Amino acid sequence: MTLTQSTLAAVETTVMTYAEAIREALALAMAADPAVFLMGEDVGTYGGAFGVTGELMHQVGADRIRDTTISELGIVGLGVGAAMTGMRPIVEIQFSDFTAQAMDQIANQAAKIHFMLGGAVNVPMVIRAPGGSGTGAAAQHSQSLEAWFVHVPGLKVVMPATADDAKGLLLAAIDDPNPVMFLEHKLLYKTTGDVSVGSARIPLGVAAVRREGTDLTIIATGIEVSRSMEAAEELAKIGISAMVVDPRTLKPLDTDTILRTVKATGRVLLVQEAVRTLGFMSEISAIIAESDAFTHLRAPIKRLAGLDIPIPYAPKLERAAVPQVEDIVQAATDLVREW
Repeated sequence: MTLTQSTLAAVETTVMTYAEAIREALALAMAADPAVFLMGEDVGTYGGAFGVTGELMHQVGADRIRDTTISELGIVGLGVGAAMTGMRPIVEIQFSDFTAQAMDQIANQAAKIHFMLGGAVNVPMVIRAPGGSGTGAAAQHSQSLEAWFVHVPGLKVVMPATADDAKGLLLAAIDDPNPVMFLEHKLLYKTTGDVSVGSARIPLGVAAVRREGTDLTIIATGIEVSRSMEAAEELAKIGISAMVVDPRTLKPLDTDTILRTVKATGRVLLVQEAVRTLGFMSEISAIIAESDAFTHLRAPIKRLAGLDIPIPYAPKLERAAVPQVEDIVQAATDLVREW
């Protein structure tokens, strides 16, 4: 199944920011299930480092929104234990870079306990983690680390690119009996969009075709989805019709939609903010190359990704380190006109 932009046409919506959509999903989940709670650094009284939880603690109580010590390993470990005993914890890691401090609990405990205990125990835990560049936070607070988590069997990985997806996918992630990495881009928090009213879930593993096109397919994740949409508008002005596909969940991955849309245009541009080497788009490239979609290609598979460098602090260098709208336009133009 694929979601297109027209799918939401008959659904009642309201306009809110990406951050507000996440907050609403948290509130709805807590209202529906007393086992759901959130914990993390500064998520309570302060309202979160990026203001996502806001006043939520005052609405649901300090027992449901728990401020923790500065110990990512401890926070995630608490989450694993709570999940194993019947709770549905949501752990907020203040910056996704800090998951490095908790990787043993994420990769060796949360992801593996269900399998090591023969299915006797589940770990229904969501780890929310803001990532990405563009805020001047430099090398240790600006990384895009989704490939780390996709590489771990037992984890699900979600990267919402719109406010509506942030709400619907988060509700689905909270319902899921498995540990889910929910990766939010910091630059998206203040962006606005139409968000479905109510508690509708967006199933994990269903891609969204954000824009139809005939000349090439652009597959993008996270912040690069909106940049690809803007690039598609610019490409249309010079006569190039670009389809834009947003996987939305990296694991499980909607390979059917990816392969179908690649076959439809015969050209594919894969765009990610993360560094190029062994990035997630390398996996999509391999999936395409190993499928019958390969015989439909009229041009080589092209990747556009961040440079293999730590994210710089200087604003101009930071911007140059990851794909921008103009980079997508140039790469797409070259792909169409050269092939």
